[in-house]
Amino acid sequence: MDFYYAPRGSGCRTVIMVAKALGLELNKKQLRLSEGEHLRPEFLKLNPQHTIPTLVDNGFAIWESRAIAIYLVEKYGKDDSLYPKDPQKRALINQRLFFDLGTLYDSFRRYYYPFVRTGQFGTADDFKKVEAAFEFLNIFLEGQNHVACSQFTLADIAILSSVSTFDIVEFDISKYINVDRWYAKAKKYTPGWEENWEGLQQLKTAYEDQKAAAILILLSSEQYDTDMDFYYTPLGSGCRIVVMVAKAVGVDLSKKHLDTSKMEHLKPEFLKLNPQHTIPTLVDHGFPFWESRAIAVYLVEKYGKDDSLFPKDPKIRAVINQRLYFDMGTLYVALANYYYKVFATGHFGTAEEFKKVEDSFELLNTFLEGQDYLAGDHLTVADIAILGSVSTFDALEFDFSKYSNVAKWYSNAKKVTPGWEENWEGALELKKVIDAKKNAATN
Repeated sequence: MDFYYAPRGSGCRTVIMVAKALGLELNKKQLRLSEGEHLRPEFLKLNPQHTIPTLVDNGFAIWESRAIAIYLVEKYGKDDSLYPKDPQKRALINQRLFFDLGTLYDSFRRYYYPFVRTGQFGTADDFKKVEAAFEFLNIFLEGQNHVACSQFTLADIAILSSVSTFDIVEFDISKYINVDRWYAKAKKYTPGWEENWEGLQQLKTAYEDQKAAAILILLSSEQYDTDMDFYYTPLGSGCRIVVMVAKAVGVDLSKKHLDTSKMEHLKPEFLKLNPQHTIPTLVDHGFPFWESRAIAVYLVEKYGKDDSLFPKDPKIRAVINQRLYFDMGTLYVALANYYYKVFATGHFGTAEEFKKVEDSFELLNTFLEGQDYLAGDHLTVADIAILGSVSTFDALEFDFSKYSNVAKWYSNAKKVTPGWEENWEGALELKKVIDAKKNAATN
């Protein structure tokens, strides 16, 4: 099992701790990103996205730390304790993993990463997002010994890696009492903690010396009779993903439209369900959770007539998870950073941000080379999730015809995905809102 990594990267350290917990030996191959080793042709053949960590298990290449972690547990775990098969427990773990990528670690990236380019940290607003992320985590841990469920899971390991990264740059964790309590204990019982901390010491040296290249290494590293309330807006691609998955598994959603422009997501009754106040949020027989991709997987695992949308085979599942994290951390981020600037400024983003959109489509085009679907030989939740994002680009008139593999896949996905029509209606509604914002700014 070859493991391409950098000891300073939090995602790399997550995988090391998971492997340690499973008793696995990794053949570690350290890449020096500052010397462009991740861009060498031999590595690009393994991972066209050229990110670390990347795992190669008997010729099977997979990347995105959280996807790797799940794969290792599902293939090599002696039991399912780190990633239980119970759909509700798994949904909570998935939500925390997406929270780690999209909120907690993202706040680190936004505040500390500008140091690389400018020698200065991010803005006061960026720091508030760090604090907000820890406040959410503090709420998740209220009365709990673990981040998700009543036992030690992958969620604890992934978030431990991120929290320890904040620790090494001297962010004050102590004022978040629940996080501080959990962190003190997690350091003691998590296998591989010592190696995680050793990697952080390397980062600390680089951080204190203000060596931007070292920080770059860190950041270069993812129909039933139901009582199911679904809080959503048709404009949101994540909400539309869940609508399509529900349609595919035959689940009726009791839709509750939240108007975020009127701050309906900040009402006390909604905050009790989801303290992070994000949509989509699903409440299944009193069990609330959020993050669209976590919801999608939960619906398939609990209500799917079979596992075709999220196969049990660890390799296929690992590819699906990688695509889901790519959708959230790369494709959707490019969408939001360029197009959603209009909500604040009345204009789209910069040429550099548009280049990130193009880069994302180039990667997606590579994933689809010689493939009709994003993972395996049939429709999965990976196709549905990325269809939600790509259709949003389409509605906003991004020309992806030059990405021939994407164009071919998209033409087919529209035909075979249940709920496509409702998804497209929501995407067109979003376009109307964005056009109105642009027109208002122009006038």
